[in-house]
Amino acid sequence: MIRPLIVVGGSVVITLVIGWATDLLLRKADERHHETPLWGLLRRGRIPYQLVLCAALLRGSYDQARLLESHQAGIGRTLTLVLIGSAAWLVIRIAAAVVETTYTRYARAHRDAARVRRVRTQVTLIMRVVSAIVGVVAVAAMLLTFPAFRAAGASLLASAGILGIVAGVAAQSTLSNLFAGLQIAFGDMVRIGDTVVVDGEWGTVEEITLTFLTVRTWDERRITMPVSYFTSKPFENWSRGTPQMTGIVFWHVDHTAPVETMREKLRDILRECPAWDGRAYGLDVTDTTPNTMQVRALVTAKDADDLWTVRVKVREQMIRWLADEHPYALPRVNTADAVLPPSRDGARISPDGVPGQRRYHGASRPER
Repeated sequence: MIRPLIVVGGSVVITLVIGWATDLLLRKADERHHETPLWGLLRRGRIPYQLVLCAALLRGSYDQARLLESHQAGIGRTLTLVLIGSAAWLVIRIAAAVVETTYTRYARAHRDAARVRRVRTQVTLIMRVVSAIVGVVAVAAMLLTFPAFRAAGASLLASAGILGIVAGVAAQSTLSNLFAGLQIAFGDMVRIGDTVVVDGEWGTVEEITLTFLTVRTWDERRITMPVSYFTSKPFENWSRGTPQMTGIVFWHVDHTAPVETMREKLRDILRECPAWDGRAYGLDVTDTTPNTMQVRALVTAKDADDLWTVRVKVREQMIRWLADEHPYALPRVNTADAVLPPSRDGARISPDGVPGQRRYHGASRPER
């Protein structure tokens, strides 16, 4: 009875001591090297690391413990499964720490936000692929520990071609999304943090996986769609190239509106707007109707968020200024009598048919 306690207790104590010593070394390394987060990220793997140590020690020394000899094979296989699972968990944590550290260094060295977002998208999808591969390998290794699965291995490999074709047909949509996710990651079509417009909804790409993509809209809603959408349908990506954008503001005003004065007012409004990047602006009459004319202002900003701020501020302040300083320039319903054409002898004909008279707002006044 003493030998099993020594074997099991010794394995647990050795695991705790080695785990504590390793964590202490990683913590000191993290305190000394603030420029890299690698050591702090590696500390996240201390639990699977201790599981690997404990399972390995118990698996190697369990035969000497002579505890529950009738169940020795089952306990040994259980320890092997725990060892494989914890080793896979540890590999994923180490890979995540290395990849995250590499991305952090890259983000610090490059100031191009679009390039950093592209690398972030690729890193995220790479980690998902690595996790999936390690998980599949771990599950396969666990299954091979059972004799029944080893015996069936030959027949499974022989029929792998047919099963692959059947699985490919059955999971056609899943596979298409999988390859679409890889195409998005390395084709630089859309990245995490990009501002996009899909199905008339404006938002920011929040998450990209191998099968779906999440867009966070301006009102905090989440739109989740398959990644194959972005490889099969057109969409707007406002973050492609440079993030600088040009926006349009429309007003419908009376024909008597002071257009030149509106240009000067637009300049004054933009100079007081921090979101305007100072690149360009303009104001022109773009259309007319029988009652109004359409005035369009062009404004610029460094990104989509600032452009929205500039547009709403210009629209609001221009309307307020017109209402206070030039109320006649606002759209209105024209109720004045029409100006009639002159007769053959030069005298105007009144609406009553009497020559030489002209009607002003419903009152007749003799022509001078």
